[in-house]
Amino acid sequence: MKDYSVVVAFNAAFFTIFMLLLSYSNYVEARKSLRDQYSSPSFIALFINRAYSGPSHKGRVQYTVTNKALSTSGGVAFRDKIGAEYAKRTLDSATQFIWRVLQLNNPGDRKNVQKVSLYVDDMDGVAYTSNDEIHLSGRYVGNYKGDVKREISGVLYHEMVHVWQWNGNGGAPGGLIEGIADYVRLKANYAPSHWVKPGQGQKWDQGYDVTARFLDYCNTLKGGFVAQLNKLLRTGYTDQYFVQLLGKPVDQLWRDYKAKYGNIA
Repeated sequence: MKDYSVVVAFNAAFFTIFMLLLSYSNYVEARKSLRDQYSSPSFIALFINRAYSGPSHKGRVQYTVTNKALSTSGGVAFRDKIGAEYAKRTLDSATQFIWRVLQLNNPGDRKNVQKVSLYVDDMDGVAYTSNDEIHLSGRYVGNYKGDVKREISGVLYHEMVHVWQWNGNGGAPGGLIEGIADYVRLKANYAPSHWVKPGQGQKWDQGYDVTARFLDYCNTLKGGFVAQLNKLLRTGYTDQYFVQLLGKPVDQLWRDYKAKYGNIA
């Protein structure tokens, strides 16, 4: 009877050890399966996709391109030499660049723009912007001699600045507004060869390339000057902004600028 009890005890102990080993084996296999699953390329791709498909897209701007001049040679030139997809990518890259140069990375610092529409029109001139709409001249595209893709990229950068910049609630000089737009174009390396050279021009708010060159000079006196000036333009405009930021009246800064380059015309 005693021997029988020993056998039963032995069998029970053996069975318990066997079950423990079996459970451990299943546990190891389950861990291996999960590890393989979570380290697979498909799982990693899914994880990354989910991680970047949420709040990071908040604030994305939509871009549309409408070619209303397709019945003209200029509209055809835009279609064949520029293209809607390239234009959209350029508008997006311009937005990202403008946000960096004008320090508008915080959504609270910039306009609430959800969509920007580009229209190619059969019109004279080059381009103009009205609120969130950019109108580009198909005639200009069709008649341009040279690297038209680079030229139109520069034009679109300029016009996109008008979408995002502040204008002193309408009180800033028009030449300053256009100068800031061309300043961004200059920093993006899209300045055309026909622009004035540094130091040229008759007055600081002459606009476009003249004012862009002057603002570039001012920015060398204080890094981020143009961005800070744009922030001040959110609420209004006064010439005293130049004194506030650079310590000198704007007319004195213009004289210093002209003197630096030998007072050329």
